Amino acid sequence: MLAILIFAHGSRDPLWRAPVEAVAHAVRAQAPDAHVACAYLELCTPELPEAAAQAIAAGASEVRVLPLFFGMGKHAREDLPLLMEQLRQAHPDVAFKLLPTAGEQPRLTALLAELALEAE
Repeated sequence: MLAILIFAHGSRDPLWRAPVEAVAHAVRAQAPDAHVACAYLELCTPELPEAAAQAIAAGASEVRVLPLFFGMGKHAREDLPLLMEQLRQAHPDVAFKLLPTAGEQPRLTALLAELALEAE
C-alpha cells in the first residue's frame, strides 16, 4: 500500500494546521486507497517518525513524503534528509521517497503567479 505523508514545520496555533490538513484531504479524495496523513517537524503531532510508523502499521510498503516548505531552507535541505535516512534505517523493508518541496514545484509557482494576477 502507498502512504503519502504531508510534511510541514508545525505551529502552536491550531488554526495554522488547517491548510496542511486541507492538502491531506485533497490527496485522500484523489487517492482513496492510499494511507494519507499529516506529519510535522516540531510543535505539532505526529512527528514524521510516528506518522511513518503508523502508516507502516496500516500496511504501507511505500511512503512518499511531500514537504510543504516554500523555500529550501535548513529544514528542507538538512533536517528532512536526515529524518528520511533515519526512517530508511528503522524500516529497511519500506521504500521511502522524498518528494521535492512545494516551492520547487513549477506548477505551484505558475499557480501563484496566476493568483497574483487574477482580477477580483
